[in-house]
Amino acid sequence: MIVKESVKLGATEIVIEVGRLARQANGSALVRAGDTVVLVTACAAKQPREGLDFFPLTVDYIEKTFAAGKIPGGFFKREGRPTEKEVLTSRLNDRPIRPLFPKGYKNETQVIATVLSADLDVNPDTLASIGASVALHVSDIPWAGPTAGVRVGRIGGRFVANPTYKECEECDIDITMVATKDSIVMVEGGGKNISEEVMIDALLFGHDAVQPVLALIERIREAVGKPKMAFAPPAKDEALAKRVKEVAGPGILAAYAFREKLPRYAKLHEVETAAKAALAAEFAGREKEVAGAIDSFKKHYVREMILAEGRRIDGRGTKDIRPITCEVGLLPRTHGSGLFQRGETQAIVTTTLGTSQDEQRIELLTGEHTKRFMLHYNFPPFSVGEVKPLRSPGRREIGHGALAERAISRVMPDYGAFPYTVRIVSEILESNGSSSMASVCGASLSLMDCGVPVKAPVAGIAMGLIKEGDRMAVLSDILGDEDHLGDMDFKVCGTKDGVTALQMDNKVGGVSRAVLEQALYQARDGRLHILGKMAEAIAAPRPELSATAPRIVTVQIKPEQIKSVIGPGGKVIRGIIEETGCVIDVEDNGTVKIASADGIAAEKALRIIKSLTQEAEVGKTYLGTVRRIADFGAFIEILPGIDGMCHISELDTKRVAKVTDVLREGDETLVKVINVDRDGKIRLSRREAMAAKAHEEARQ
Repeated sequence: MIVKESVKLGATEIVIEVGRLARQANGSALVRAGDTVVLVTACAAKQPREGLDFFPLTVDYIEKTFAAGKIPGGFFKREGRPTEKEVLTSRLNDRPIRPLFPKGYKNETQVIATVLSADLDVNPDTLASIGASVALHVSDIPWAGPTAGVRVGRIGGRFVANPTYKECEECDIDITMVATKDSIVMVEGGGKNISEEVMIDALLFGHDAVQPVLALIERIREAVGKPKMAFAPPAKDEALAKRVKEVAGPGILAAYAFREKLPRYAKLHEVETAAKAALAAEFAGREKEVAGAIDSFKKHYVREMILAEGRRIDGRGTKDIRPITCEVGLLPRTHGSGLFQRGETQAIVTTTLGTSQDEQRIELLTGEHTKRFMLHYNFPPFSVGEVKPLRSPGRREIGHGALAERAISRVMPDYGAFPYTVRIVSEILESNGSSSMASVCGASLSLMDCGVPVKAPVAGIAMGLIKEGDRMAVLSDILGDEDHLGDMDFKVCGTKDGVTALQMDNKVGGVSRAVLEQALYQARDGRLHILGKMAEAIAAPRPELSATAPRIVTVQIKPEQIKSVIGPGGKVIRGIIEETGCVIDVEDNGTVKIASADGIAAEKALRIIKSLTQEAEVGKTYLGTVRRIADFGAFIEILPGIDGMCHISELDTKRVAKVTDVLREGDETLVKVINVDRDGKIRLSRREAMAAKAHEEARQ
């Protein structure tokens, strides 16, 4: 049976079709808005994979270039590794649906969103989120949906659901969020120093906007949904849990008395190893159940300690921030560097300045774009004391870098005033929670150390939530364990004046406005505290760029003069670069940028370019070279590549019978510009130049 229904999401009409395409998948949906079409499929194995202690879910978002009427570049002429946009959108689809699978479900599951058609108005990412919800909800895969995604913008103080690409350029808020009927489950976005109250209003606006979509998905499920496959979570053996508590409980409580991560982990490992050995005979063949019961006891103990006592693993209260230290200028040859440490999380962050030649060129369905600000995040295994092979950045690293980049991009100087390409790299050296937020703080330190005129420093903080029934605790600056054991991860970045980026993942239903307000306002207090600590190391950008950073000198020439600077086959500009060692960019509008860490070399290149692009000034005297003789006068080069004609009547103060009586090719002579006509032709006078020279000598 084919079902095709539509619903309004803001000003956008969303059309959802089920039952016509990809019918061998457990569930599939075709979602369309305008000319953008996304197919989403959901498949699951019939049986769980043996031996797994995690849920094997894979979520992929794929943009096919044919969707925009393009052929891929490169030798192979087919899509290759996922782009950053595809990776980030895959994460956006994964994060909201993952918590809604039943606990203990281990059947291998895959959700694939494929962009089949793309226009220049509708971003496919929210359609992919809606499609994933439909595909899972109508399938036989157990899943506690539906969900629906929406992008929230604000233009002129008015909230807009699913703004177009063009409208997004005008927005001071850009948030992608996913919600269920009762709860916001995922948020990714930011704004231009937006107040906490306005951010809350934006989130609740988005939650209201998706309600008609959720209602439609429920109706489609009623019409064509498959019966859900039988699944019963593994029964909990209370006797086993009781024995684990008796044997391992005292040791686990003693381990959590250690406030430092590594000693605590070492003690926990010792206790767990001893407990498993002690229970091995009693529960033979049930080692994984014993390990699971130990993890459950640890989780219950830590959560209860926080809710009942207001005490956290490292001894802090719910609002306390870990000790912070900041340093700048650690690395002598980088353009800027900052070290940010908060508790047992440490990031060293560097800033590198480049020219327009260093811009990243990106090919998207919407066309080719350039990117002049980049922030990259790296998480080597030694940061958590592990041994793993080094690989290219994974989804988590790309996602954390994108969050930090979004936070910092709001305070970067305008390109016209600061014509540099900027790359920031965050290397995580230690990690115990909030490493992405440490990257934000370290990036601000590094930029200011470099002398980049940022509008304001930015700090970030990760918030957590522990909720059991009516009891609740909002935690500031969460540890890695608190992220794992908690019910919400809420990262907030901003300046002293407002929020620039935020990211939220919610594992529990029903986060009220009161909870959002408490989390955001508590985050603001923490952010202001962190900004104060950062200011102790460096409060504002250095007045001068780093000595190792390139200086960019800009000069404007006429577009028709570009050929004089470039030369035939690029010969002239290559010569200038070889002679001075500078990097020279020439833009189509005549803007010439000269970059060099050597100020003298930059000035030399500037002089050469100015000499190549000088224009004759009426009334000015030049020492010219005779290039050609004619019966009626001489053609004299007064500037490189620029010559004028001196008529025979203007060669001398007395009558001249033949030009060659006065000048020959190759002679140098003073001439004065007496006229430049509308076509650029220059008239010269040797007679007036001689008279002016004689007058000057007489005065002396």
